[in-house]
Amino acid sequence: MTRPPSRDRLIRLAVVTAPHGVKGAFRLRCFTERPENVAAYGPVCDREGRELFTLQILHRVPGGVVARAPGIADRDAAERLRGLELFVPRSRLPQPGEDEFYYEDLVGLEAVEPSGKRLGRVVAVFEFGAGDVLEIRTETGEVLDLPFTREVVPEIDLELGRLIVVRPREIAVEPRR
Repeated sequence: MTRPPSRDRLIRLAVVTAPHGVKGAFRLRCFTERPENVAAYGPVCDREGRELFTLQILHRVPGGVVARAPGIADRDAAERLRGLELFVPRSRLPQPGEDEFYYEDLVGLEAVEPSGKRLGRVVAVFEFGAGDVLEIRTETGEVLDLPFTREVVPEIDLELGRLIVVRPREIAVEPRR
């Protein structure tokens, strides 16, 4: 099993949600623009970068695809994969277009208010059905959870390593710890 170079961040492509049938197939919730592209980037890895297998896409289903992988031959083996997140090294993905980015590219960016006041650093971007959330950790260790929208984050500058954040008034003043 190979491990990607440490400088090459892993990007989450999918998560195994359930077995499908009795011959080892499983459902994937995909985070790629087109669900069937989840297999286009070569062998997938686990969170630690250990290569797992190459996916074979069988067909699309609502929210993802049904896939098969070498060594997963029955329903029990597919069930053991439930909840497994699948990643690939960032270098295997196409370069994003202008005004596009991968969420993983945002992690570590400095979050700054329009006035220049530093808020903290982006520690995560969460994908929820009702909208995505940007998690920022302040220098004091507090956590700000903000809606990840164009209104709240009007500017992202990957080259400068920062993003501009306009905190909505309805966001409580007290951040969570």
